[in-house]
Amino acid sequence: MSRLGLHRTLEDMRAQVAAWKADGLRVGLVPTMGALHAGHLSLVDAIAKNADKIIVSIFVNPTQFAAHEDLSTYPRQEATDLAALETTPADAVFAPTVQEMYPQGFTTGISMAGPALGLESETRPHFFGGVALIVLKLLTQTQTDVAIFGEKDYQQLMVIRRMVADLNLPVEIMAGAIQREADGLAMSSRNVYLDAEQRKIAAQLNVILHQLGNHRASAEVAEAEAKRALLEAGFTEVEYACIRDAETLGVPDANTRARRALIVARLGETRLLDNSPAV
Repeated sequence: MSRLGLHRTLEDMRAQVAAWKADGLRVGLVPTMGALHAGHLSLVDAIAKNADKIIVSIFVNPTQFAAHEDLSTYPRQEATDLAALETTPADAVFAPTVQEMYPQGFTTGISMAGPALGLESETRPHFFGGVALIVLKLLTQTQTDVAIFGEKDYQQLMVIRRMVADLNLPVEIMAGAIQREADGLAMSSRNVYLDAEQRKIAAQLNVILHQLGNHRASAEVAEAEAKRALLEAGFTEVEYACIRDAETLGVPDANTRARRALIVARLGETRLLDNSPAV
């Protein structure tokens, strides 16, 4: 019998959190869209240092997908996910239906600026509105004290931190380190889409990323060389390869205290992203 509490409704999830909080316990949240891999599980381990009870949410959020994107084919494997979570410090799983999260007549949206502008928004203008909306719903529904998001989706992490600060939400946002395969490729649920040849090419993404982040030339030269290297390595398309201010995600200037290298490239239909600190 599973030790995990599996909650399908907001009512049940809130009742569990209320009971924990009545006992003075600190509650943590790990939001996911399922298809869990070692990167997700590392977030559960990381937040355990800062929470007494841990909720992992599993919900493929339709509001962050455009009509042409892979919502219908996004990997769903709840039974496997639940088995994997049995090996972690997780205490409960919140796995609502779409109807539970977006009941008939739902019309509310969120408009984000600041770190939400550019990069991902250039090709996915709908994306951060959908992400911010579901994260806000999850944070307020579960009333957790701390939540964790992986650094692999670095812009998403910055957008969520901005939203939490702007709305004065009483929740701490932790960052989880990127988990990588042996060849350096960042772990992702979408890696399963790669065939054997594409998988070999994908390993070059992290190599080129580090070259970009450690380049001593101007940002313009470094970015152009990274794009060229990605295409020569066999990537189908480069959406962006750039150096940005690590806090604002704006173009670095004299006030920039830390920089971040970010890349998104495609191999066929598969979209891969990665990032790392830059000099």
